[in-house]
Amino acid sequence: MEKKLHTFFQSGLLDKYVLAETSASESLKVEYFIKNFPEVESEYLRLQDHLNILAKADAIEAPAFILDNIKEALNDESVPVISMDRRQRKTPWYSIAASIIALVFAGASFMMYQQNKELRTENQVVVDEVFDLRGDIEENNKKLDDIMRQFLKLNNPETEKYVLRGNERAKDLKTVAYINAEEKTSMIDVVSLPQLPENHTYQIWAELQDRMVNLGILDPSQRELQSIPYMEDALGLSITIEPNDENPEDNAVAEIILKNRNN
Repeated sequence: MEKKLHTFFQSGLLDKYVLAETSASESLKVEYFIKNFPEVESEYLRLQDHLNILAKADAIEAPAFILDNIKEALNDESVPVISMDRRQRKTPWYSIAASIIALVFAGASFMMYQQNKELRTENQVVVDEVFDLRGDIEENNKKLDDIMRQFLKLNNPETEKYVLRGNERAKDLKTVAYINAEEKTSMIDVVSLPQLPENHTYQIWAELQDRMVNLGILDPSQRELQSIPYMEDALGLSITIEPNDENPEDNAVAEIILKNRNN
């Protein structure tokens, strides 16, 4: 945000706007910043005050004798008073024509004002959409960076790949686990998980020397690379179907033995 404000102030558009030297698109941009950023509004008001001070400093005061001459003329009784002819006069045709022209001009001016107002509204919508688009681009770039980092992890020579296939209870089950002992990271890619009955879940476990450790639930709808906790001394991985808190060794539908990374 500070970078955006710095760039705007460096552009000189605010100074041009105060001096009425900006184009229509530049004026819209300046008005957007004045409306949405207090720093810009404060600087705009400061420049306005400074411009008023300069205008007053350059103003030329009328000579004092002019006022005296006007007063003297008003008090001079020798000046004849012209009586106004109160007889009704016909309105000349050119006055009527001038009135009609004035009405037409007023109507045209109002229409132009309305069109200009609508144009400003449309331009403001375009400006807002541009800023929203920039936000979407930044978010997409962030997602792309995350994908690239995952890709680099998968292609790391130290990353070991393990394919877990389902047994008779889940023939279509297939997942791929990626484990990097050097960076201590674990990820799993859900390729295919058969649909389960209600209140049943797929869970992944790490087999240690003396116990099983739950690493989380696998969602069949999430077909993407997911991070799972890394277990330093894991001997194997297994996927189970869990309807309740039964022993995970009795519910296993896919199992693998991990390589001995200490050798």
